[in-house]
Amino acid sequence: MRFESDIPDVRPFQVDLRGVVDLLSRHIYSSPQVFLRELLQNGRDAIRARRAADPLAPAGLLEIEPAAPGRPFRFRDDGIGLTAVQAAELLSTVGRSSKRDDLLQTRRSDYLGQFGIGLLSCFMVSDRIVVRSRSATAAPAIEWVGDASGSFAIRELDADETNRMAVGTEIALEPRPDDAALLSADRVRALATRFGRYLPVAVAVVNADGTRDTLTEAPAFLGVDAADPSDSVVALGTGLLGRRPLDVIPLSVPGTGTEGVAFVLPFAPPPGARQASTVHLGRMLVGEHLDGMLPDWAFFVRCVIDTTGLSPTASREGFVEDSALEHTREQLGAAIRSWILTQATTRPWRFQEFLSVHQLALKAMAVHDDELARIVIPWLTVETSAGDLRVSELTRRYDAVRYAETVDEFRQIAAVVPADAPVVNAGYSYDAALLRRLPDLLDVPVARVTVSELLDELTPPPLADRARAVALEERATAALAEVGCTVSARGFSPAELPALCVVDPEVVRRIERDVAREQASEGIWGDVLGDVSALIEARRRDEGREAASVRLCVNWASPLVQRLAGLADDLVFDRTAKLLYVQALLASHRPLAAADRRMLTSAMTDMVTLSVGITEEER
Repeated sequence: MRFESDIPDVRPFQVDLRGVVDLLSRHIYSSPQVFLRELLQNGRDAIRARRAADPLAPAGLLEIEPAAPGRPFRFRDDGIGLTAVQAAELLSTVGRSSKRDDLLQTRRSDYLGQFGIGLLSCFMVSDRIVVRSRSATAAPAIEWVGDASGSFAIRELDADETNRMAVGTEIALEPRPDDAALLSADRVRALATRFGRYLPVAVAVVNADGTRDTLTEAPAFLGVDAADPSDSVVALGTGLLGRRPLDVIPLSVPGTGTEGVAFVLPFAPPPGARQASTVHLGRMLVGEHLDGMLPDWAFFVRCVIDTTGLSPTASREGFVEDSALEHTREQLGAAIRSWILTQATTRPWRFQEFLSVHQLALKAMAVHDDELARIVIPWLTVETSAGDLRVSELTRRYDAVRYAETVDEFRQIAAVVPADAPVVNAGYSYDAALLRRLPDLLDVPVARVTVSELLDELTPPPLADRARAVALEERATAALAEVGCTVSARGFSPAELPALCVVDPEVVRRIERDVAREQASEGIWGDVLGDVSALIEARRRDEGREAASVRLCVNWASPLVQRLAGLADDLVFDRTAKLLYVQALLASHRPLAAADRRMLTSAMTDMVTLSVGITEEER
């Protein structure tokens, strides 16, 4: 290992200030407008430092004077001020911001900003920065002038100039022409309100006539009463959501100094939406749409919170993903979960209102939370073959809960399920996972129902009708050979339903590929889809599996099927079987392949022709 003394001609790194500013504006800060946030942070920290050194110091004021023609932008604070040594250390050396800890003899966690890098952000809107400051100590006041070219000058003011200055710091910026709008009165007022409206020190904007408007206000989202939230916090939630929130949940994580509220959305968020929180650090705005402050399942709330114990990123527009943030996220999630349990056990009317809007979110939570699942599941409404039922009603009426795993299976069997043993459609998000947990959570027997199992339960034709039924099956299978459909006869209710179509899942996928290939018949995609179908069928043959098939189960209890079984006219029988097949396909929400559509058109044409008595010769 070689030490510095062993290396000849050791030189310090040279820093290109313009390059650093470009780095800040392009890769650290999201926008040049954060220059005002940085000034507010530094001013607030200076006031805290002065009060820490002198409890009798003024409460603090941050005064902003927007730029105007012939007048620069000015920012003033009555904080602890800077000596010449401190100004050289803090304002002129990039990366030495931590030196302030020694100068102010205080912990970094008590402060929001960094004097050095924070002041550099001003170079994003101005090529020249002038800092005049008088320290709370007896040191002379100083003037520091920095230029975007990378040079700076610093001088101590004489006794008269020092005496004319109040303790604190003033920063003056001459806006660049293309950034002048950012330093104008309207924009400065808007930015100061956005970033600093909740700061614990007064923030004021100087008007053109010399009067001042104070922008700061008490944060309504802190110290909220859960039983009776104030009108101001409800108004805050209404402004945030666009509608009055369903409820207000107070939040508190003492371990990281995090406090605020969660507003329950009065509407279901769009699919894929994630929770977004408005977060403040020491009451200074960090971001209005921060993701990751809450568990993923909590997308039904929007939070407004303040924290003092989380570590901001370099841009101070987010937080470092560390154990403190993880703990905060868990505790915020626990508070929201506790609110849900409280509503379910003590305010059922409010819980029912919440459930009607956010059932999907509750399902997502209940899958992994036994305590919540025991309370929530009975309230959930599920689709069944007997209509929509609440789970509590379903378990009360029937001895066991039967469910179909997918929407596809449910559609195939819903029409023929016995009325005294309905089947739940568990094909929607989280339903199957929740139903499978019923035996452990609520001591309710649960069974999955498959299409093949249900068909096996259907009544075969009586022995006396067996020959006629077999003949019907053979004739109908021959009529439907072109679409690869086999026919079987069973008896089921209702009698008005003449046939049930059971489709192999691979057939559905093949039909969808065929439809897509028809729509992309020209060009490379049509060829690719054709090749895919051919490869899949070849693999099935190589593996010795039967070809994917469609099964038509005709209802032996149906008068139409009985008449069809006794029909001697082969042409009418053939066309009727085809129409039954297509009708059953459509009833089960199946897509029609090209062959199905051709068969339907041909069968209908022949039936119309036969109905008007036109002979083959006349055609």
